[in-house]
Amino acid sequence: MKQTKISSQKVISASLLRLRMKSPFFATIALFAHFIPTQGIGTAGTNGKDIYFNPEFLSSLSPSQQDGLLLHEVLHAALLHCLRRGVRDSSRWNIAADIVVNGIISQQGCFALPEGGIRDKKLENHSVEEIYELLEDECPYNMVNLDLLEGGFGETLDEGFESTLGNVGSLSEAKKAELESHWHNAMQQAIVIARTTNQGKLPAGIERELGSLDRAQLDWRSYLWRYLVKTPTDYSGFDRRFIGRGLYLETLQGESVKVYVAVDTSGSINNQRLKMFLSEVQGILSSYPHLECELYYADAAIYGPYELDPDRDLPSPKGGGGTSFIPFFSRVAENWDGMATGVCVYFTDGYGSFPKNLPQLPVLWVVTPNGLDLAQFPFGETVRLLSV
Repeated sequence: MKQTKISSQKVISASLLRLRMKSPFFATIALFAHFIPTQGIGTAGTNGKDIYFNPEFLSSLSPSQQDGLLLHEVLHAALLHCLRRGVRDSSRWNIAADIVVNGIISQQGCFALPEGGIRDKKLENHSVEEIYELLEDECPYNMVNLDLLEGGFGETLDEGFESTLGNVGSLSEAKKAELESHWHNAMQQAIVIARTTNQGKLPAGIERELGSLDRAQLDWRSYLWRYLVKTPTDYSGFDRRFIGRGLYLETLQGESVKVYVAVDTSGSINNQRLKMFLSEVQGILSSYPHLECELYYADAAIYGPYELDPDRDLPSPKGGGGTSFIPFFSRVAENWDGMATGVCVYFTDGYGSFPKNLPQLPVLWVVTPNGLDLAQFPFGETVRLLSV
């Protein structure tokens, strides 16, 4: 066993040296991981901080595959895939995370992945959270047979270990914060190294995933609630505080806020997400009597307004044609008197024609998982519609 441990250490050291030559960024992150040999698993896995690997399996791989395997597990940990999972289904989340990590590794062009790894070029440019949602609609993998995970690399660890993307729900908030801080420091140091050794460029795919990491804890429901219960002066830029529910209602003293909600009905919107979104809006309206809502359905035309009432069924969607955001904002401009506080919320995939003139009211775009990149929206705030 001791000889095996020494041999494993040599394999790890050699791999880290190759990582340093190929990518100082990835090598820096890997220095924050603790690699542990074990016979308790068939391939490799991580509990979010430590990397477990089977020595015989690791030795059976080519040097380039060894690098790819270890980097695969390090990225799972560094990108907080354990913590970001929340209460999501572990199997589907594991697949989504593998798609992201294997995409990043493959895009470097200097690493090899062990056979059996999941690769999906159509999905790998999305965040893990988005891919998880997309797999719900159309999953190209068998969600019951886990051979892709347990028979390949990045498998679920056996009893006595936490899974590759294990359930960390038992961790205390302090431990979770410690884990986040650990990998945040790793990322910060790696970014500094990359900027000094690679003309400031980060490895392909990493910058996008770092952006997803920053938004990983942002639940669209929380964002929607916070957005709609700002004080009137929040929207004019004088007061950025978020007011608690009781204090907020007391402070308003009868002031009303007009909420204009548009739902993209161009044919690309899932009915389940539509109901989920509108039921959340209804919940907000029932909790805050000062909020008034006009609901519109919109494709290339505009339909409505309709009344949202928690005690009534939702109006049947209308549309199904192309997408233009212009009619909705034109209608809002016509209806808004310029005096009352108003906000706009647009539920869409983002693929459509935007108005040339900026709306006078603040706008929140709630974007479906397969929708337009959030950075490409020309105005307003954006949040991705992801379940947790």
